[in-house]
Amino acid sequence: MNNKIKPDWAGESILSNFVNLLIQTKPVYELMKNQARQVLIKTAEKKGIPWRKNYEALQVSGAKQLLAEVTNSQIVYPDYYKVPFHAYSEGNLCWQAAFETESATYAMALRVWSKEDLTWEDAHARLRGSFYEVLATYGPQHVRDILDIGCSVGVSTLALHRYYLQKQGHPIRTVGLDLSPYMLAVAQTRDVNNEISQWLHAKAEDTGLPDNSFDLVTLQYVAHELPGYASKEIFAEAKRLLRPGGFIALVDNDPRSPVMQNLPAVLSILRKSTEPWSDDYYTFDIEATLQAVGFCEPITVASNPRHRTIVSRKPE
Repeated sequence: MNNKIKPDWAGESILSNFVNLLIQTKPVYELMKNQARQVLIKTAEKKGIPWRKNYEALQVSGAKQLLAEVTNSQIVYPDYYKVPFHAYSEGNLCWQAAFETESATYAMALRVWSKEDLTWEDAHARLRGSFYEVLATYGPQHVRDILDIGCSVGVSTLALHRYYLQKQGHPIRTVGLDLSPYMLAVAQTRDVNNEISQWLHAKAEDTGLPDNSFDLVTLQYVAHELPGYASKEIFAEAKRLLRPGGFIALVDNDPRSPVMQNLPAVLSILRKSTEPWSDDYYTFDIEATLQAVGFCEPITVASNPRHRTIVSRKPE
């Protein structure tokens, strides 16, 4: 059993500090950022993900015309969000990020089972399924209302909505919430059948949604993009939004995973160059924080080789 709670390339280790120094050196950072991006695109296209085709389709889709409609002009973006993410200088607040996120999501699934000869479609289905298997065992048995926090372009939201719709066979209200109006414009464009009840531009720490209005709140591959203090505020907001007995479920990188622990140095450097809150995430105790804001003792399951699912319940 692996007892290390974080990879050596995260936190305050010598290797971690060296990587951070490289990232803080602008010419080196630009090189790393561009290299990380090229690795991602090359991996995707090699496996048949139509990266450029998807991008071009969204450019002419009408998503840009939806920006004003989905934007909440009252939002003040927190400082942690106004930093470069995923090799985009504007982070999630740009069209390039929004137009490439779906393809990048499929590429992420391929990396989980990189030694297996899977199509990107099969890898993505397995990635989602590994989360749902844990939810089926430890999560809610019946849901009427779901909130997907950090929904991005809606890949996770639509898949989760369809999973519960098929499982339960009755209508479900699902809300996708994100801080990027660019992502939400794409999400709304992708939701061609209007399956999702609302695409909401709001801060996850202060959603403006009513108390006790959801049975399930999810954060799918979101926590690693947050500083710890923001995660704690979001967990507290999720508790407010959940009905008594409702569930919060997170799926994200597993610091104890042998895959994450043993990332080659080059890959760890590339990863940290595009994930500004990596050190915070890999040294942040999600389970203890959930309990600190009032959730029941969480259950943590290694849901696939790279990721863990954490499920906790709001007391009755």
